[in-house]
Amino acid sequence: MISRRHFLAGSGASLLAAATARSSAHRLPIGIGTYSYHSLSMDDMIVQLKALHVDVIEMSRVEFMLLSHPVDELFRTTRARLDAAKIRCQSYYSATIVTEQDLENAIRFARLLGASNITGDATGPILGEIDRRLTSEGLTFGLHNHFFKQHFAYESPEDVLRAIMPLSPTMGATADTGHFASCGYDPAESIRKLAPRLRMVHLKDVQAAGGEVNVLIGHGIAKIPQVMAELHRQQFQGLVAVEYEKEGPVDDDLREEIRYARSLA
Repeated sequence: MISRRHFLAGSGASLLAAATARSSAHRLPIGIGTYSYHSLSMDDMIVQLKALHVDVIEMSRVEFMLLSHPVDELFRTTRARLDAAKIRCQSYYSATIVTEQDLENAIRFARLLGASNITGDATGPILGEIDRRLTSEGLTFGLHNHFFKQHFAYESPEDVLRAIMPLSPTMGATADTGHFASCGYDPAESIRKLAPRLRMVHLKDVQAAGGEVNVLIGHGIAKIPQVMAELHRQQFQGLVAVEYEKEGPVDDDLREEIRYARSLA
């Protein structure tokens, strides 16, 4: 495993050097997807974010997702805590949007958090309604790819592009590198294909295709150095949110993940 990491880091360094030569001033904005801290209280999560000097997040904790039927007060009190800690919520992860009421709730929750983007998934005619409503609200949407044991509508970059390209530029992609790798797709190539509509990146690494066992970024098959080099090539301006899905304490793991992501940013 160490030799693989060293090999990837070496090849990634060459790719990154080439990208940096084209845009020496460009830096990728690194944040955290807060599902990473799902086992912590909100206050403990904020302590960890402050310790890592992370000041931008996507709110993706389960209790905030539509499936949990959250109430407005949760978002108001959380916004106050984040504001006090000088942490900005750039995106709200709604999960699946099925009905127009789901959509209205997602918009309201994003507004309460101060987020400018909603990440989630939806299929069928509701996609057009998401486009219409978010355009009118001045928000953007990131369609999220995912790995499940059962077939999912959005597993490949082509799946995502087929859904969003007929719609307005409001509709983009939130690309999860770990889930692309789990589904058997090259994450760096997927990021390249999604470039015209890429809104956000969930920076995640996995042990092997066909499963979703998370490993520290750079230790698995998700080609993280190549992904970061491709984002540099694009001069990507959206959030690169580190995600790490693990039960139990994650503070040491996320310290290493953020350090590694910043070394490539």
